[in-house]
Amino acid sequence: QLQLVESGGGLVQPGGSLRLSCAGSGFTFDYSAIGWFRQAPGKEREGVSCISNGGSTIYADSVKGRFTISRDNAKNTVYLQMNSLKPEDTAVYYCAARVLFGQIKCVPSWFGSWGQGTQVVVSS
Repeated sequence: QLQLVESGGGLVQPGGSLRLSCAGSGFTFDYSAIGWFRQAPGKEREGVSCISNGGSTIYADSVKGRFTISRDNAKNTVYLQMNSLKPEDTAVYYCAARVLFGQIKCVPSWFGSWGQGTQVVVSS
């Protein structure tokens, strides 16, 4: 059974950093594209960053230069390093997976399997 488990969320001050982790099981992780998405209250879920099975990455304009996505296939884990956090980064962060080689899309509808989410609050 495919499972994705996010961790690493929490409360951080503006300008601070957090590292989110997405641990996968029950599927061929290194054949999969993994995405990070977020949803703030009253807003639609949006793509933050995605990484293909080959390591190609996509970032939302709002996080370019601040967030870094990476994967460790030996640990079946994808990370999202978030630096210079802003209050507008506050949201529930979800990871998602799709087993696919090749080019990816970083939109929610493209991914079929989701984790339960982890809350990130950026506030002083």
